[in-house]
Amino acid sequence: MNQAGEPSADRSAGQPRPRADQAGALETLGRSSGPASLILSSLADGAKHGYALTKDIEVFAGVRLAPGTLYEALSRLEAQGMIEAVESHDRRRPYRLTATGAAALSTYLEAQRKVAEVGLRRLAGSWALA
Repeated sequence: MNQAGEPSADRSAGQPRPRADQAGALETLGRSSGPASLILSSLADGAKHGYALTKDIEVFAGVRLAPGTLYEALSRLEAQGMIEAVESHDRRRPYRLTATGAAALSTYLEAQRKVAEVGLRRLAGSWALA
C-alpha cells in the first residue's frame, strides 16, 4: 500500500500473490526481527534506497535505524530472498520486497497483532488502561 492507503503499483503484473505458509518467518532472524520488520514494512510501499528507508521508518515508526543496523539487516534480508536489489542509474542501491518477504512480513505481523490484542485486552481488564 502507498501512503494514501491504496495498493502499491510496484508489484509485477505476473508475480503470484504471496501465501503466508511460504514465509521464511522473520522469527528466524532472532534479535534482528525488529529492524527486518520495519524494513519490510517500508518496502511494502515500494522500492527504496537506504536513506529513504531510514527516513520512512523514522516517520511511520518513530525509530531511527543506525546505518550499521540498516545495512546488516538489508544484507541478511537479501540473502534470505525477502528483498532484492533494483537496478539503479546512480550510486544509490534501491531494494524491493519479494513475494517471500511479503509472506514472511504478513505472517510476522499477524502474530504480533495477536500478541498486541491479548496484551491490550489484559491491560484493559486488570489495569483500566488502553
